[in-house]
Amino acid sequence: MKKLGIVGGVAWLSTVDYYSEFCRKSELWQLEWESPDVLSPPEMSIESLDRSKAIAYLGIDGEEESWRRFDDYHREALQRLETSGAEFAVIASNTPHHRFESIVRGIEIPVIDIFDAAAKESARIGASQVLILGTGLTMRSQVFVDRFACHGIVAAGPREKSTRAMTAALIQDLQLGKMGGASERMKEIVKLSLETASNATPHVCLACTELPLAFHECKTLPAFEYDGVVYLNSTAIHINAAFDFAVGR
Repeated sequence: MKKLGIVGGVAWLSTVDYYSEFCRKSELWQLEWESPDVLSPPEMSIESLDRSKAIAYLGIDGEEESWRRFDDYHREALQRLETSGAEFAVIASNTPHHRFESIVRGIEIPVIDIFDAAAKESARIGASQVLILGTGLTMRSQVFVDRFACHGIVAAGPREKSTRAMTAALIQDLQLGKMGGASERMKEIVKLSLETASNATPHVCLACTELPLAFHECKTLPAFEYDGVVYLNSTAIHINAAFDFAVGR
């Protein structure tokens, strides 16, 4: 199994999920294919970043130089993972993937793109339109929209500023461990965001690694249905893609 490197810390609760789920999948894989006497956790390295620095380093779209510190901060973490012997890596947060191509420039190990993985899974389950919920940057990211468009899927964040603000507030509470009523708040955000005239089953991409925490019992599932809406869990999708790469699937 290839050694995984994780750039985490910006969302430490979801970083824990990346580590624990990768270990759980490794144990199941060993039991299925190797039948070992002793289960061994997979080799991993984690670079835990300072969330306040990552936020302070955010740039302005259209002003390339403004992103230099943000890109360098994440690229340097990937370089340290390379030095640790990691054979591939993931960035355990959606927002940095808005700058994915710049961040991975010069990195010699493969880095699994969460936007691409989410778009592929959406196409696999037959979604034609997807509502993107995440940080303000993710919800307006043209990079994310283009990834979905490559698979014939129309994707966009909420149109109304008030709905985007509700999403940001929910993310902030989940980061602080405030889970009470989170699924109902999500339900209200989706209701306000989606076109009511469509007869198709609505698809929503939880494109922030904290948002799946609103559905704790489903947080390990790549896709699940809640109150008539199909949710795509970008965290679980990303972990699955990384594990498949690790074992050569």
